[in-house]
Amino acid sequence: MPKLVFDIETVGEDFDLLDKTTQKVLTSWVERSTNKPQEYEREMENIKNGLGFSPYTGHVVAIGTLDAEKEHGGVYYSAPGQKNEDAEEDGVRLRQMTEKELLQKFWDIAKEYDTFISFNGRGFDAPFLYIRSAANGVRPTKDLMSNRYIGSQRGCNHIDLMDQLTFYGAVAKRPSLHLVCRTFGIKSPKAYGITGDDVSRLFKEKKFLDIARYNVGDLRATKALYEHWDKYIRF
Repeated sequence: MPKLVFDIETVGEDFDLLDKTTQKVLTSWVERSTNKPQEYEREMENIKNGLGFSPYTGHVVAIGTLDAEKEHGGVYYSAPGQKNEDAEEDGVRLRQMTEKELLQKFWDIAKEYDTFISFNGRGFDAPFLYIRSAANGVRPTKDLMSNRYIGSQRGCNHIDLMDQLTFYGAVAKRPSLHLVCRTFGIKSPKAYGITGDDVSRLFKEKKFLDIARYNVGDLRATKALYEHWDKYIRF
């Protein structure tokens, strides 16, 4: 059964460019719940920095795919204002596209697979992909959200390693990809000084290829993590 590892990178809109109504909707609770100026500023900064975690205030800037068996894949990334040639990183091709194009590309690729592998894909990546696809007028080709439990999945399977390695919430504290990789002796994509929190900064600095390369690291780590789980934990 063909298996596809996938991962996305996202950034938020510029808060200052949002219309006043949207700004108010996002921040109205801050004044009601904070009493000190320092608290207010901290919460406002958290809101502005967190816009990329919601598909309603952010957008997809990279989607990575990796065939778990054939070892080939691609990262499709946005680079506004640039025109970059195709490149390659660790055997994965890097190709520039608009958000709509990269979403179309992902769902096109998805049609060829029956099993999907992610880390927190049900909690973040898949919902983000569905909402941003709808916002761009793109129709998804696979259902990545139904039947959370592997034993009840039919047709399209989505193995979210966050679910599997927390045993569907039995492990109270949800680990990051870096912590899980560290525990199992897998090379972490975060070990080189870039984390998901840096994506927005890199995007503002127009270091779009750095984002794409970071995504390759996430793909490779997720694949290795799947293999470790499949060998030592899966029943």
